[in-house]
Amino acid sequence: MATIFYTATSLDGYIADQNNALDWLFQFGELEPNTFDDFLAGVGAIAMGSTTYQWLYDHDFSAESDNSQPWPYPVPAWVFTSRPLPLIADADVRFVEGDVRPVNRDMAIAAGEKHLWIVGGGDLAGQFYDAGLLDEMVLQVASVTLGGGAPLFPRRVDPPLQLLSANTYGANFVELHYSVSYAFSDQP
Repeated sequence: MATIFYTATSLDGYIADQNNALDWLFQFGELEPNTFDDFLAGVGAIAMGSTTYQWLYDHDFSAESDNSQPWPYPVPAWVFTSRPLPLIADADVRFVEGDVRPVNRDMAIAAGEKHLWIVGGGDLAGQFYDAGLLDEMVLQVASVTLGGGAPLFPRRVDPPLQLLSANTYGANFVELHYSVSYAFSDQP
């Protein structure tokens, strides 16, 4: 089992634009082949930030959404938030706040032998990193720049990440898979 930050990012390091929108990513359509379906099959629990959850709700579940869909994840999701959020019917969602360490323990129990996925955002992944709990990063880097927005990973990483693989997908993406290392003094 590993805790993995798997996400798409622009070339200049943003996971969402200045309006927290993902339109920049959807312009590419579905990538074939890709690693997401195999990755998701190995996930047993999800950590999600409140902005990501709110975006999903607004675009796929709210009464104003013209793109209504069922909750896409068959595993429990822990949503880190400091504000009230709307509930999504038939979704196994647990709203939590505070330190990621006790929540990580609960997620690991629920996941069993499967991976923990940090779906968004960059600051949440950074909190797992700060706690010494982030094991890997899988970044789908798109051939666009956004000039600003939600940063991929607003932390200094030292020692450097260790590249495990780099693969191209279509004409617009490269997937970078990294292992996270910690200096002894960084461990909580």
